[in-house]
Amino acid sequence: MTDALTLGWAEWCALPTLGLPAIKAKVDTGAKTSALHAFTIQPFGPAGRRKLRFGIHPIPERPEFEVYCSADIVDQRDVTSSNGETESRYVIETPIRIGPYEWPIQLTLSDREGMSYHMLLGRQALTEFPFEGEPLVMPSLSYQQPQLSYDVYDGLSKKAPTPRSLRIGILTREPNAYSTRRLVEAGETREHVVELIDTQRCYMLINAGRPEVHYDGRCLPPFDTIIPRIGASITAYGTAVTRQFEAMGTFCVNGSHAIAVSRDKLHAHQLLAREGIGMPTTAFASSPKDTRNLIDLMGEGATIVKLLESSQGKGVVLTETRKAAESVVDAFRGLKADFLVQEFVKEAGGEDIRCLVVGGKVVAAIKRRAAPGEFRSNLHQGGSAVTVKISKAERETAIKAAKVLGLGFAGVDLLRSSSGPKVLEVNSSPGLEGVETATGKDVARLLMEAIEKRAASTVRRRRRASEPGQL
Repeated sequence: MTDALTLGWAEWCALPTLGLPAIKAKVDTGAKTSALHAFTIQPFGPAGRRKLRFGIHPIPERPEFEVYCSADIVDQRDVTSSNGETESRYVIETPIRIGPYEWPIQLTLSDREGMSYHMLLGRQALTEFPFEGEPLVMPSLSYQQPQLSYDVYDGLSKKAPTPRSLRIGILTREPNAYSTRRLVEAGETREHVVELIDTQRCYMLINAGRPEVHYDGRCLPPFDTIIPRIGASITAYGTAVTRQFEAMGTFCVNGSHAIAVSRDKLHAHQLLAREGIGMPTTAFASSPKDTRNLIDLMGEGATIVKLLESSQGKGVVLTETRKAAESVVDAFRGLKADFLVQEFVKEAGGEDIRCLVVGGKVVAAIKRRAAPGEFRSNLHQGGSAVTVKISKAERETAIKAAKVLGLGFAGVDLLRSSSGPKVLEVNSSPGLEGVETATGKDVARLLMEAIEKRAASTVRRRRRASEPGQL
């Protein structure tokens, strides 16, 4: 390029790596540094590679329109404005594109809300112009380079998001568990900052103006994404914390309602049945007077009695005879426990299929086989796992089951029966170790890719919470 770059006192430009395809800048050779309007500026990340998360209103006339960005911190310096006030500002470096030219410049971040131009282009950015001939600024003219349009933002959400570092929180009480470690590893490999949050250590400020989650004596900053790993023992409190993040507008991989429904096996089965999804015949009753009638609904043969909020195969009992079923039911009633009675699908042969669903796709599937003398195929109960090829019907059933419950990340357990696949359970916090070990697939990476597509969407409306659970 040999033509000189001629600029007026105002120009259209783009900051592509920040996801800003069009922004008006005031060209001011009297100012040394360049500045970009930003709000909610939050530093994050470990020492040595600190980053910033910040929001921008690229269209001054539309403050309800927000773009969220992240960038490495280059510096932090004091900047004196034209009115003599000194402000400490973070400095980032990013490419700028004006007309046919693109080169890296440094920008200080400052709240320029209310100003006509949300970007100021100073002389340092012009003197560092790397092409032949320093840009010529003509203060009496404006828009000497091709004019852009704010219309590009209207269709931006339909395009691939601009990659950026995300601040991801994992709600968990098991920081050393395999699944937790793999999610942290996968996130950091992709330049995200992943923070572990002990669910029970969170406490909440609930108000109409600004809901907050506090942790270890401080208010938690905004997160781009929360991955809830809520244990069955703290479902109620865990969903309350997740719900608070949703109220703050944070995208949660699995929403609070979806987690609660998946944990309540009765509710989950009712929803699945309503949508015509195959499952073992299931019965539920409250009164002890209905015990015999309840078991009669199962017909002859073995039955399964399971607690409504059981997990990992715990609280699940196989009864071979009617009398045994009545004894187990009476014992559960004595404990004041809620439970289901379900048919035992004998043709499954102690095997089930675990399908991992991420963002509406089955990304991995394994066949779990019960240990000798055991009917439960859960790996926590000594079962074994091998990779398996699933049928189209099984794939569609798993995807539909996760969608019906509103889960963006789910483990769907299927039984192979003579009448087709039957959903045994839908897990909102599936483990990764068995699936990754058996299949060799990097499921943690696939989940991070899905999060990037959903949470990194460039434009969102102010004070509009993300739709939970839809990756």
